Parts: sequence; C-alpha cells; structure tokens
Amino acid sequence: MKRRPQIALLADGRRLHLQDGPIDLIVEAKGTEADVRAAYQAAARRFAGLLDELCEELGELRRAADPRRCALKGVVARRMHAAVAPFAGDCFITPMAAVAGSVAEEILGAMLGAARLTRAYVNNGGDIALHLCDGEQFTVGLMDRPDGHGLLRTMMIHADDAARGIATSGRHGRSFSLGIADAVTVVARTASQADAAATIIANAVDLPEHPAIVRRPANELQPDSDLGARLVTRDVGELSNREIEDALESGSRRAHELLAAGLIEGAALRLQGETVVVRVRTLEAPQSPELHNRALENAMHD
Repeated sequence: MKRRPQIALLADGRRLHLQDGPIDLIVEAKGTEADVRAAYQAAARRFAGLLDELCEELGELRRAADPRRCALKGVVARRMHAAVAPFAGDCFITPMAAVAGSVAEEILGAMLGAARLTRAYVNNGGDIALHLCDGEQFTVGLMDRPDGHGLLRTMMIHADDAARGIATSGRHGRSFSLGIADAVTVVARTASQADAAATIIANAVDLPEHPAIVRRPANELQPDSDLGARLVTRDVGELSNREIEDALESGSRRAHELLAAGLIEGAALRLQGETVVVRVRTLEAPQSPELHNRALENAMHD
C-alpha cells in the first residue's frame, strides 16, 4: 500500500498540519480567506512526494558535502547543500544538517507562489521559515522542556530585520550532536542557513576529552547515521562554572565568526542553566536561571 502523507487543519482552524515520516510541519498564514486557502492548498500539493524526492538522493545527502561542487539534483537537496557548503571546507558536515530548514523553506515558497500573504511561517520541528510584510513581526519563545518551568526568554523578528529563518541544534534535539550544548538557537536570513549554522555552533560548544562527558559512535546508535563512527554526545555530567564558561566561550567564538561572515544574524547558546547571546535584536531577560533551553515557535502577535 502506498504511503500517504497526513494533511489536515488543526483544531483551531487556523493552522495546517503536514506529516510524512520524519517530516512534521505546522503551517500558519495570514491574508484574505481566499489567499490563505490557496496557500494551504499549495503547501499540501508541494508536500506530497517531497519525502520521496529526498529519499531518492539519500545516499548522496548523507555524504560529506563538497564545498566546490554539488552532484545533487532535487531543488530541496541542492538547497541543503548550498546551506552547508560554507562550512564544508573546514569541517565534516553533510547536507542532512540543513534538511529541516530546507524543507520548511520549500513549503513556504510554494505558499508564497500561490497567494499574497502578509505573514506566514512553516515550523518543521522548531526549525522555522518566515514571511513578514511591512509592519509584521514574529515572536519566538525559547522554552524549557515540557516537564520544566515554561518560557525562558523571547526573540522578536521584525519585518525590517534581515532574518527569515530560525533553527535550533544541541544534544537534546532530534539529531545527534558532536558538542555538549543543551541548545543553540540561531536566526539567519533563511531557515536552511540557520539550520546548518546551529549545527556548527552547537558542535563548537564542547570540552574535548572531559571525563564527565559520555560519547558514543553515531553508527552504534543509528546504523545509517550520516555521522558514521564519529563520537556523539549522549550525556553530560555536572560541570564547574568555569567549565561551562569555557564551553560556551568556544561556541560563542564560532558564532561571532559566522556573524562576521554574514552567515547568521544572531544566536543564543545554552548549557547547564547558563546562556550566552550573540547579537539578537530583541531578547528578553530569562524568567528563571534553572531552565534548560529548547526553541519552539511561541506566538505570532498582531
């Protein structure tokens, strides 16, 4: 039996849910009723078959990216490669590091090609592609884990900001991490760029060879992992204040390099209750020093 993606409006009647295998999107658009309907129809059409397109080139997508050339054929696959290519000359990275953001961008692009929208977002598990017309803004909440205390702080993106993408990486996320960050949230010009950069910065938050850090080969945990036998972080014991500071400083240096290169617009790095912020336009104060960070779309304010 042929697999069919799940496509349905959520109970609020405003947001669209698209799910196929590991791809799980929440979509919301603002515009006239006719335009929103047209946008959602376009999103559903483009979503159908998208996972199959990626699977056709999965072998190449899991190989280390060549910074000089791209052998990939699909539109989303090539976007994934373009997002990681700026990093591929200096470190190991595969196009899979940008898959969530690239898919979000593709669905948003289909919506904007079909309708005139004043604001829209596609949220792919916390990696978000945005569209904002003049006067619009988007607020992202940095949240604790579901069993925690709630909102940590917020980032607001305005229509006149360059950023249109948000992504989070870290050892608590859906993918493996080489570093020890609880979470690194990045804002960038596109969701695919944010996705790739978040991976790079999260990997840089680290204390190599530290005895309190448990690492395992990625392919022992997931045989088909694109990271192969590279060691990924599975647990981090209690660190001293100085050790936390050193690890965050390492990640912060990398974030500043990417900021200077124009690859990101800002970042928030989180490790064991401490946060370092690298040039985010609006970042409200933490609600509690005890929180651990995970980026989720929080609200869209009128």
